[in-house]
Amino acid sequence: MKTTMSSLSAFGDSSIQTPSKSRIRQGCHSAGPNVSGDHINLASSSMPSFPILQRSSEEKILYSDRLTLERQKLTVCPIIDGEEHLRLLNFQHNFITRIQNISNLQRLIFLDLYDNQIEEISGLSTLRSLRVLLLGKNRIKKISNLENLKSLDVLDLHGNQITKIENVNHLCDLRVLNLARNLLSHVDNLNGLDSLTELNLRHNQITFVRDVDNLPCLQRLFLSFNNISTFESVCCLADSSSLSDITFDGNPIAQESWYKHTILQNMMQLRQLDMKRVTEKKRLTINNVARKWDLQQHRIPNIAPNQDRKVSDSPQDPSQLHGSTISAFPEETGSLDSGLTSALQGLSVTDTHLVEVDGDTLSLYGSGALESLDRNWSVQTAGMVTTVSFTFIEFDEIVQVLPKLKIKFPNSLHLKFKETNLVMLQQFNALAQLRRVDQLTIDPQGNPVVNFTLWKYYVLFRLSHFSMQKINGTEVTQNDMIMAERLFGILAHVASSELPQYRLISILGDARKKQFRYLLETKGKKPGLVNEENSDSKRLVGENTNRATLNYTTRDFYNERLEEIKEKKKFCKMYMEDLVKEATEINMKNEALQKLWPQMFIELVRDAVIEIRNKSSYMKLCLQQITDQK
Repeated sequence: MKTTMSSLSAFGDSSIQTPSKSRIRQGCHSAGPNVSGDHINLASSSMPSFPILQRSSEEKILYSDRLTLERQKLTVCPIIDGEEHLRLLNFQHNFITRIQNISNLQRLIFLDLYDNQIEEISGLSTLRSLRVLLLGKNRIKKISNLENLKSLDVLDLHGNQITKIENVNHLCDLRVLNLARNLLSHVDNLNGLDSLTELNLRHNQITFVRDVDNLPCLQRLFLSFNNISTFESVCCLADSSSLSDITFDGNPIAQESWYKHTILQNMMQLRQLDMKRVTEKKRLTINNVARKWDLQQHRIPNIAPNQDRKVSDSPQDPSQLHGSTISAFPEETGSLDSGLTSALQGLSVTDTHLVEVDGDTLSLYGSGALESLDRNWSVQTAGMVTTVSFTFIEFDEIVQVLPKLKIKFPNSLHLKFKETNLVMLQQFNALAQLRRVDQLTIDPQGNPVVNFTLWKYYVLFRLSHFSMQKINGTEVTQNDMIMAERLFGILAHVASSELPQYRLISILGDARKKQFRYLLETKGKKPGLVNEENSDSKRLVGENTNRATLNYTTRDFYNERLEEIKEKKKFCKMYMEDLVKEATEINMKNEALQKLWPQMFIELVRDAVIEIRNKSSYMKLCLQQITDQK
């Protein structure tokens, strides 16, 4: 029986069922009351409300330890006499409202009452050998009356109306507990379940989790489709040393940009997250990227400086891995190293970035991941991506690849930024060059700009041409757009009116330059010469032109411009110095000439007088000089 139970799983939201072939061989599933040709009869008893189960001696010998009364339209449990040796009893898919008439089956190990109308757990106090109790899809409102079932191994209560976990602390041998599709709002009171390895809490209303760290054997925890929105509400999970598989999909927390990184960073022992395998290499890489980022931001001391190297890229389009695409990190099936923390501290910075495609989301960790945009992504993969998440990357570096992003992933509509150093409103101007943005998520962690009261309004104003639908998960309303225009409209007008015409044209794209020139040409015309349609077009283009003047120059580009300006200044300085030097020398020569000129003039006059004193001799000398020159 132990082997049989180990092969069962209570973590589907449906009931655990015995194999259909086995049930068919039992020959008792079609056993209705007094059906001819059947070995089992449900005859009337002296007690008018309870039928009596009757099986032939051959049937008892053939199936001595099991009995299945599935789909018999039973409203009560029949009286079962002479069957004290039963170990498996199946009442699935009936209309039973109360558990009764089975107290004499003290050898019973497996009891299945899935899909009935039971409102209270009762009538089980004598079944001390019971190992598997399946009560899924009933009407139970409270967990109770399990005090004597200390040997219970599997308890399935999914699909009921339970609002609180209680009265299970004594079940020290319980391995599997299924409470999916109930009305739970919180998880606690789990102390004492020392053997619990699987806990299914899918499809509840859970907002926080406690006591899970006190379950020494818990390996699989399923929290999909609840109302968990912060890591703080489940932080006790980080203290669990045994937990290896966990799911949060369908919760608000799973939509956050920081979700996967935070979970993996705080739950180092995880092997699966949301039913997808987490490799040790991937976890180490994310933590290494985070550590490198913290060092760059001077948040932690640099213990062991290393030379910066880049992780090797996977060839061409990344390969698919369990529905997730991971760049450069093949799946590893080995067990998790017990010295994971020490391994992280000594990890080589070879793994300094991570590129992952998970469904419709492209996640980039570390600045090196931006190089992945240069790859030859397949049309199918690139077209599937609608969300791009940036983590541990300087925003100024992201700005430089936005044109590539627009081309490589034309369907990307949702951008997420976490730990990207968004510190001022001007940085949002850079996003205007994208093709389209429907949603924008700016995580407060590592992005101080969200501390500005009006940052959302500025985004809506500057990126108004995108008609954005959501910012940080909140719907954008028409009132938000009006308020954004009121707050920042004058800013754009002032910025554009103060710029020289040549500077304004240099900012605009080619198409916008033509429109702007058209506006300038029609500016002096009378209103009657321009029809109403052109006036509306002019007004719209003017608004866009105003916004276009609010641009953003990255620090690197600004530094390059500074270097260029410095070079020009240096050249100008050298040129001016040469001019000054030359002018100084000319001036010095002029001053020297002024001092020497009087004496020079006297000597010139004296020499001339001496030469022409004897006129005939002077003429002969001149004629001789002319003759010699010929």
